[in-house]
This record gives sequence, C-alpha cells and structure tokens, in this order.
Amino acid sequence: MSFLRWAAVAVPGVLLLGFLSGRTVPSGDANGWYRALAKPELTPPGWLFPVAWSLLYVMMGVALALVLSARGARLRWLAVALFAAQLIGNLLWTPLFFGAHQVSAAFLLIVAILGLTILTTFVFAQVRRRAAWLLVPYMMWLGFAGTLNWRIDQLNPDAERLVSPAAASQMVG
Repeated sequence: MSFLRWAAVAVPGVLLLGFLSGRTVPSGDANGWYRALAKPELTPPGWLFPVAWSLLYVMMGVALALVLSARGARLRWLAVALFAAQLIGNLLWTPLFFGAHQVSAAFLLIVAILGLTILTTFVFAQVRRRAAWLLVPYMMWLGFAGTLNWRIDQLNPDAERLVSPAAASQMVG
C-alpha cells in the first residue's frame, strides 16, 4: 500500500510541476520567437512534445514513488535529493529557452540535467531497479532534446536577439 500512497502524490505532483513550468511562458508553436527560429530537420511535430513530456512525467512520478516507498533503503533519501535536483533543472529549462531565449545556456542546462539524471538512475538502481529502468526513456529524450537544442543554437547564432524575451507570464491568477 505504501507504493500506491506515494504514487497518488508523486505522479500528479511531477505532472503538475511539469505542466506549470510549461505554462510560465508560451512554448512550442505558441511562441512566436520559437516559430521564427531555423530548426533542424529532425525536429518532430509540435504536438509530440506535450504528449512525450506527459508520458515521461508519469514515468518519472512512478519511479519516484517506487523509491519513496522503499522504506529502510540505505540510499533512498540521496536518490530523492538527486531526483529533485534534476527535476528543478528540468522545470527551469522551458523559461530559460522559450522565455529568456537563452539557447546556449539552455543547452548547458540540458547537459547538466542529463548528467544528474544519469547519476539519479544509478542511485535509483541501488534502491529499486524498476525505478531506474523507468528513467531510461527520460534520459533518451533528454539526449534527443539536447541534440535539438544544440542544433538550434548552431542554426541561430543570434537567437537571443531575434525577438525580445517574454516579459510576462501566461499564468492566470
């Protein structure tokens, strides 16, 4: 039962945080600056991003719940701290890229997120092997997103000056 209780909190929590991060600034095709950028040929259609991220956030939440429910596991809290660190980076990427138009900094952030996620996965494996496996698709997507970010940076050396950064949030109070 412990896993189900943790999952009832972790899965919606991770999903909600991801959703809120995506709502802080217009992103994807809703962002005029992004539409104006030259994009690499391997850029998937815009509808794929929210679908992929929703699935990944659910898997991340389940992985976190598996670790949180491992009472007495020696590395449990280190695993949770590493997960939180990579998630914070993940949540900061959208405002940095789409809001501040800091393409190079966003790439460095993805590299850091990927590094933290790899470390998180190794520690998760020490706590619950299934939790580690649930992070593998996320790591693969981060690699793909990092490649897109890097190529966008190469194709748009003046991306930061293309349009003024978003001044206001699209969050509704």
